[in-house]
Amino acid sequence: QSMDSHPEQIALRPKEFFCTYDIEVLTEMQVAAVDVKSKIAVFKDGFKMEYNKLLIATGNTPKTLSCKGKEMENVFNIRTPEDANRVVKLATSKNVVIVGASFLGMEVAAYLTERAHSVSVVELEHVPFKKFFGERVGRAVMKMFENNRVKFYMQTEVSELREQEGKLKEVVLKSGKVLRADVCVVGVGAVPATGFLKQSGINIDSKGFIVVNKMMQTNIPGVFAAGDAVTFPLALRNNKKVNVPHWQMAHMHGRIAALNMLAHGTEISTVPYLWTAMFGKSIRYAGHGEGFDDVVIQGDLDELKFVAFYTKSDEVVAVASINYDPIVSKVAEVLAAGRTIRKRDVDIVIFLSFRTGDMSWLTGKGS
Repeated sequence: QSMDSHPEQIALRPKEFFCTYDIEVLTEMQVAAVDVKSKIAVFKDGFKMEYNKLLIATGNTPKTLSCKGKEMENVFNIRTPEDANRVVKLATSKNVVIVGASFLGMEVAAYLTERAHSVSVVELEHVPFKKFFGERVGRAVMKMFENNRVKFYMQTEVSELREQEGKLKEVVLKSGKVLRADVCVVGVGAVPATGFLKQSGINIDSKGFIVVNKMMQTNIPGVFAAGDAVTFPLALRNNKKVNVPHWQMAHMHGRIAALNMLAHGTEISTVPYLWTAMFGKSIRYAGHGEGFDDVVIQGDLDELKFVAFYTKSDEVVAVASINYDPIVSKVAEVLAAGRTIRKRDVDIVIFLSFRTGDMSWLTGKGS
């Protein structure tokens, strides 16, 4: 989570790679429409390109604030390395307000604590990550941030951004509180960047996600989609259509889509896995916990050394941990083998993972 990286440091491939493999990269070009009958992508400037196979991986567009002053200088949605670099520069020894206790918001908050004069987080919920990690884990993470001088203003939102001499000066909250702010970073969620496909005939759900099957194929032959903009069937959750906007998943989507575009029939069967680091603590997460109805926690939340199992009905659907490796990886292996972990198996999973390191009992026979 370095905010002072430059594009070439974090590019997945160097420019030479594309030349070597005869891949044409068109930058600063935008597709405005797709004509699936003629198999043509129409660009914003009128340029047209034919395709045999098409992959749509347009990702997300960040939501913006709707209050007065949102267009002001020094108010950022972090989208590019340049945005991140600029935030770090402007935040140094200054007051930072972060709107939204999202992954983006919290990672930026953690990164800036050592550089900024003050860091404040404004959030609608009463605990960060409540939907994702549940109340108890969310509270433990919040405490870790508070111990690192981050101030939280919960269950409120921004009503106005105020300027002085053209620059951001204050963030006014609906609660009436006024926060001093030189920089404001907005992390209040995102929507899929699929508006240009509205008339295309490509199937898009009510939230704007492109619907794909296990081959990453849309309802239109030859048209595939991948990454944050799609919902796909997750084997782990009985092929429920889900959206998982994480790095590992985008990699896997791209790989599966490419194999199928080349007619190597391959279905997606991966277990979502993500990690993030804040204040030197690594949070690991595997599975898909959406709609969990219980959390079974082992270890010590106060000491930030624990594992949390997220269950729905009687089944473990996700697991998260801090300072409790290698358990999340072990659980991911069990789930990847197509095994179900029941609530009552949680103790044995922990025992096997730590005492013996051997999970073959679970991966071999299931429960």
